[in-house]
Amino acid sequence: MGFDDLQLSDDARLAVQAAGYITPTPIQEQAIPPVLAGRDVIGSAQTGTGKTAAFTLPMATRFAEPGAFRGLIVEPTRELALQVEASLQVFTKFSPLRVGVMYGGVGYGAQTEKIRAGMDIWVATPGRLLDFIERGDLSLNKIEMLVLDEADRLLDMGFLPDVRRIINQCPKERQTLLFSATIAPEIQSLAKWALKDPLTVQIGRQNAPTDTVEHALFPVAAAQKFELLLALLDRTEYKSVIIFCRTKMGADHVASRLLSAKHKVIALHSDRSQREREEALLGFREGRYEVLVATDIASRGLDISGVTHVINFDVPEHTEDYVHRIGRTGRAHAEGDAFTLFTAEDTPFVASIERFIARVIPKRRLENFKYLYTQLLSLKENDPVAKIRVGGGRGAIGGYSFGVRR
Repeated sequence: MGFDDLQLSDDARLAVQAAGYITPTPIQEQAIPPVLAGRDVIGSAQTGTGKTAAFTLPMATRFAEPGAFRGLIVEPTRELALQVEASLQVFTKFSPLRVGVMYGGVGYGAQTEKIRAGMDIWVATPGRLLDFIERGDLSLNKIEMLVLDEADRLLDMGFLPDVRRIINQCPKERQTLLFSATIAPEIQSLAKWALKDPLTVQIGRQNAPTDTVEHALFPVAAAQKFELLLALLDRTEYKSVIIFCRTKMGADHVASRLLSAKHKVIALHSDRSQREREEALLGFREGRYEVLVATDIASRGLDISGVTHVINFDVPEHTEDYVHRIGRTGRAHAEGDAFTLFTAEDTPFVASIERFIARVIPKRRLENFKYLYTQLLSLKENDPVAKIRVGGGRGAIGGYSFGVRR
């Protein structure tokens, strides 16, 4: 099936062709027809599979001519809101539709002016959207299509009460779409309340990372984590790499030390201003920075193509975040590598990740790296991490060694 088979508007098809897209991805192929037919849809697919176009293209088609504010897309973060707005601008390039984006952390002036000018579609974060509604600047009473994007992230970030308030402001007779990388029970509960007889489109197995990514665990003593990180970077032929840390302070610390080691690096987290975050992403996309050190703010939704490697400097405490993090590489069927450094304290988190993704992640040791002893080094390549009982007994250090791919 090609995009010409999806019953898109002429303007949308021209925009798709101009953007260089030829064949729809599975989530686009299966979700776009029912969305165009007016069905409520729950869409679930792995990161990097084209979920955004699965709702932005139908919206660009449904609202082919300008009118009132009829389309609303709710996003959990400013970065995602800006990214989806950019996607809409691409797909409405040849149409007269007006698209706006609103988010917090900046002044109200420019966004207020766009509200007064009249937009057909808004992409918004919950807090700023509710601010404008409470100020009397904006009404949702003519919404025809509501999209809750990255719904699992909306719930993770505590936006459920705000999302419910937004939905209650919309007409009951509307089309509602919910897109999420995972469909947890909380998502199902929200969908049951907000959607009418939804069609579920699920691509791939839940909790499964993309098949094009090669995973590896690197056991290490806590005192050697940064030393091992440097060695991995030195011995890996990467084009661009994202390094994930649990905390903002940790991300800044790692970025500072990497900068001292002459790496082209920039940090990204929520304490950076909006301008700093946009500049960091732009510089990373353009190749001015080869290394992006980030918190989980960068783990979902951000469209950063060409990332060859993801390194978890800190093991994520929430198992779902592992899948989202490594989904930053291996996008659009490209190959990628995901390395995770872990210490004895991380053992329960790593064991949970292996259970969550239903696979044992291979263990690796760098050749000629002078390891300090840790019981974790007794793990063989295909041993589950749950085999290690921290503090109980003493294991022999295995004599195996593995190189690093690419």
